[in-house]
Amino acid sequence: MLESIKNFFATSMTPSSEKEASTGAEDIRLAACALLLELANADDEFTDDERQHMESAVRRQFGLDATEAEQLLELAQKEREEAVDLWQFTNLVAKNYSTGQKMVLAEIMWGLVYSDGNLASKEDYLMRKICNLLRLEPGYLAEARQRFNVGS
Repeated sequence: MLESIKNFFATSMTPSSEKEASTGAEDIRLAACALLLELANADDEFTDDERQHMESAVRRQFGLDATEAEQLLELAQKEREEAVDLWQFTNLVAKNYSTGQKMVLAEIMWGLVYSDGNLASKEDYLMRKICNLLRLEPGYLAEARQRFNVGS
């Protein structure tokens, strides 16, 4: 009990600049990938098209080769499976990404949900929820969606 109180004060009372310095780029990439994986599995069907879109986007956005991207996605899947909710991922991204970076992530997410040619209602709901948690304005969400709206 005493140890948990010490841990609370050690983590809660750490100045925010020290916390931000300890948040590595890998943590943020894991969080972004976990959100992509959550979307890919939202309709209970993770298609090959969705996997290819996600792997390509991860390689391109993070400058990784195929093996590194695969490892990152495997780690993100483990984090996703252990998570209680999406907040830990969206909060990390929201705090560390600029509005432009969040827009790029939203575009990747829309591309992912449309990559199988079908927007399931669960995917649409989850996109709105994630974008809200990322603190993206609804106009940004609509703008990012326009790029991938294939007649839905």
